[in-house]
Amino acid sequence: MQLSPDKTPPPALSPAHLAAWRAFLTAHTVITRALERELIASHHLPLAEYDVLVQLQEAEDGSLRMAQLADRVLLSRSGLTRLVERLERSGLVRRTACPSDARGYFAVITDLGLARLQEAAPHHLGSVSSHFAKPLQDDQIETLRLAMEKLVAAVPTGCASALPDSDLEETTRQAGDLAP
Repeated sequence: MQLSPDKTPPPALSPAHLAAWRAFLTAHTVITRALERELIASHHLPLAEYDVLVQLQEAEDGSLRMAQLADRVLLSRSGLTRLVERLERSGLVRRTACPSDARGYFAVITDLGLARLQEAAPHHLGSVSSHFAKPLQDDQIETLRLAMEKLVAAVPTGCASALPDSDLEETTRQAGDLAP
């Protein structure tokens, strides 16, 4: 057990809190694994690659700086670099130098990337509906949305980016290959 700087143990979680935490982790893992399997089976597109294409498609001009993209897809910068390299080899993304920063690069979705995303999106969104939306009633969806927004808002700004890349990537992997 970690002690806080003032040597007091952290507060214990109640059985209800622990059960909710475990249910959250299990639901995330089970659903994202199912989405990954289905997306690969139907479109040979891993969930992380789909997420990168979505983030780029939604960005202004279809491009984001690599650091911005890493934050949006919750991958380490080195993990994102490898992923973007794969997407670039497949012709789905291209990298361009940042004119204002010689060290910076943009990831840009290509026409082929847009076409691949448009082909995969209906099936993927159907899977999201099947595994996430349909099992819940509308009021449960709204309650869940509000609860998740409250949890995100309660985390101090910059906590995830303060982790070393390897720790963030490992945390993400352990949480069930985090993806959209």
